Amino acid sequence: MKIAFSQPTSTATEQQTLFTRYRSFGYSGLQLKAGQYSAYVDQPARFIEQWGTDTPHLASGLITAGLLDTTGIASLRALFRFAQAVGSERVIFCHSQPRQSLSQADIKNYARILSDLGKEAQQHGISLSLHHHYNQPVMHRQDFAVFFEAASDQSVKLTIDTAHLVKSGIHDIAGVIRDYRQFIDNIHIKDIADGAFKLLGQGTIDFLPVFSTLHDIAYDGWICADEESGSDCLEALQLCAHFLTQSLHTASDL
Repeated sequence: MKIAFSQPTSTATEQQTLFTRYRSFGYSGLQLKAGQYSAYVDQPARFIEQWGTDTPHLASGLITAGLLDTTGIASLRALFRFAQAVGSERVIFCHSQPRQSLSQADIKNYARILSDLGKEAQQHGISLSLHHHYNQPVMHRQDFAVFFEAASDQSVKLTIDTAHLVKSGIHDIAGVIRDYRQFIDNIHIKDIADGAFKLLGQGTIDFLPVFSTLHDIAYDGWICADEESGSDCLEALQLCAHFLTQSLHTASDL
C-alpha cells in the first residue's frame, strides 16, 4: 500500500510547505485539492515548470467536485488532459448534486454517465474514481448497490472515505470495503466526532477493523490521510503519518 496526504491550503506559503515537505514525513504522494491545481489546468506546462517533474506522485490524485451537466462534463474532460500531462494516476470526483429527492433511476443515470467518462479517462492513462459523500448521490448503503450495478466495465472506480461513511450513517466501514473491493482504487482515511472532521486518532472511528480488512483483501492501492480538521500543516503531516504507519503495522501483526 502507498501512503498519500491531502489537505487544503489557504496561502501560497502553506502550499509551498505541503508540496516540498510531504516526502520528509514518509508519504509517497499527494492528492491535491482543486485550489492547489485549478489555476494550471489549461497550462500544465506551467505547473510542471513551477513544481518540477522530479518528485514522483506530487499530484498522484486530483480531487474535484462538480455536477454532471454540460459545463461539469467539459471541466472533467479538461482535467483528464491536465492529469495526463502532469503524471496523475486518477481524478477523484465528488458529485455535488444534493442527495435529497433523487430516485434510483437518477443514480443509475449518473452511473452510466460516469462510466462513459471513466472510459475517456482511461484513454488518457488515468482512472476516474467516484468519491462517495454525505448529501451526494452515492450516500446511503443502498446507493452503492444501485450505482455500481448500473456502472459498466469497471470503468468508474471508488474512493472510500471513512468519515463520510460515518457522517452518512454507515458505521460498518469494513463491510463496505469487503463488498466493493473490486471497485475500490483509493482510500481516504479521515476521522470524525460529533459531525466535525478530526485529526486521525482524535475522533470516534475505530480504524482497526478498517486496516485489518484492507490487509485481509490484500489491498495494494493508495491510502490517503485526507486531513480536513483545519490543523496546522506540519503538525497534521507528522501526526497522520505516525497514525497510518502504526495502524498498518498493527493490522499486519494480527
